[in-house]
Amino acid sequence: MSSVEHPLRKYLRPSVEATTFCPGCGDGTILASILRAIDELGMTMDDFVFVSGIGCAAWIISPNFNADVLHTTHGRPIAFATGIKLNLPEKKVMVVSGDGDLTAIGGNHLIHAARRNIDIVVICVNNGIYGMTGGQVAPTTPREARTITTPLGSIENTFDISRMVQASGASYVARWTTYQPRQLIRSIKKAVQKKGFAFIEVVSQCPVQFGAKTGAGNAVQMLEMYRQRSISVKKAAEMSPDEIGDRIVVGEFVDTVKPELCEEVAILKERARGEG
Repeated sequence: MSSVEHPLRKYLRPSVEATTFCPGCGDGTILASILRAIDELGMTMDDFVFVSGIGCAAWIISPNFNADVLHTTHGRPIAFATGIKLNLPEKKVMVVSGDGDLTAIGGNHLIHAARRNIDIVVICVNNGIYGMTGGQVAPTTPREARTITTPLGSIENTFDISRMVQASGASYVARWTTYQPRQLIRSIKKAVQKKGFAFIEVVSQCPVQFGAKTGAGNAVQMLEMYRQRSISVKKAAEMSPDEIGDRIVVGEFVDTVKPELCEEVAILKERARGEG
């Protein structure tokens, strides 16, 4: 009996035989969504350079993707990605990392990359907690949630990541959950084709840390919660903050055209040569 190879297997390193993700983790859905988007666009791994930081989400691309991958230091993937894009502008540079890596220690890099509107794609996996290192409170952990570092409940307000990136000047911003993989794939395809800073937040289940410590439950229960709580950007615009409450606003927040950093740098170089 002949074996059938998965159609996305060609994008993975030959040495990859098993996943490093915890049971029920949403990272597998996001990995498949990225590869499905690349496949549907008719692109290859040679078209990309991938960059990750430190955390669970960093393992989506490293060591899985059979491509040029930089697994960088905590909070610095966007800084590395900026250097790559400025020196290899013909490449599509994609950052995949977590909410702790990108919005806590890496927060400044995130907002300034959006402000500069450099042509990179950033996929932020938001599981609401520091999952890989034991379940500590993160900038996205809900208020009053109990974690290993907030046993009496968190007293901190949370980031609305997508709104923050939108306010910083990105060309494209969207948010989905792992319950909406088809919409996520479409957004990734759009982000890859976008000229400018494209940011996608993916609210993703972490049953081992977030689910167990906060009482959100197992993977199935968390996905059902995403289904029940998700509302569209259009519907949310008609509601007050109190009405929105703890619902998850999903969809495209911004899709616009504006000057892109690499192109502006090229113009500046030409100007310098002319004036020289």
